[in-house]
Amino acid sequence: MGSNIESTDRATVPPPRPPSSLSPSRASDFMRCPLLYRLRVIDKLPEKPSLAATRGTVVHAVLERLFDAPAAERTAERARGLVPGEWERLLAARPELASLFDAAQPAALAEWLESARALVDRWFTLEDPTRLEPAEREMYVETVLESGLTLRGYVDRLDVAPASGDLRVVDYKTGKAPRPEYADEALFQMSFYALVLWRLRGVVPRRLQLVYLGSGDVLTFDPSPADLLRTERKLLALWQAIRAATASGDWRPRRTPLCGWCDHQAVCPEFGGTPPPYPLAVTAGAVPAVGENDPV
Repeated sequence: MGSNIESTDRATVPPPRPPSSLSPSRASDFMRCPLLYRLRVIDKLPEKPSLAATRGTVVHAVLERLFDAPAAERTAERARGLVPGEWERLLAARPELASLFDAAQPAALAEWLESARALVDRWFTLEDPTRLEPAEREMYVETVLESGLTLRGYVDRLDVAPASGDLRVVDYKTGKAPRPEYADEALFQMSFYALVLWRLRGVVPRRLQLVYLGSGDVLTFDPSPADLLRTERKLLALWQAIRAATASGDWRPRRTPLCGWCDHQAVCPEFGGTPPPYPLAVTAGAVPAVGENDPV
């Protein structure tokens, strides 16, 4: 695919710069499909808002805000009551989300809000917020590895054991738990956060916990230093591969079962499309040194 990509006028289109940072989402994009990474990060093609993703944002906000209340008041009824307000807050920040619903059919919005409340209700069957006092919620974390690669992201919840100081990293998923053959991606994301926290605090998190509200499953993983070192090596390899693709323009599509949910089929060769022209930054095959800390 790289050799067939049309070049553009380098005098008018600046060449893409190799990334200096990675987040769990962008790393997962590249592992899933290098072309998807390119279309999102370099071409910045727009994607349609989805009902499922928007509902997930609302539910995450509810579960974060619930902990503002005293422990005894963290009830399911209170949490359900937060749903409409968090939707209105999100809509005010992103007015384009109004297009998800037909104003002439208010029942659709009511049904969608109720589906968000159902996910919140399920959370109460999996965890008891009256017994939890998170150390952090929606915590931004960032660290720079010795290689110069910056790792960054947001942790949904960080619990710290009062007696031992053990860390538990918790991530809410509003979908269903994946089948075993697809679980690696979710565990990779959690290992990413654990690695960042280890580098920042000098402590390996005791437990990584994925809470799947769509199916009512809770998956846990207790990482070791060796596990996180493997994650670090994998991230460095991904970074090198992304930098190589940035230099060569070779962003190959990878067909997976998730292609059915991709907004970019029209420009994907796997579906008969053609990607936007790509301005090559340097001679194909010349990859900047991994130690360089280039701007994003």
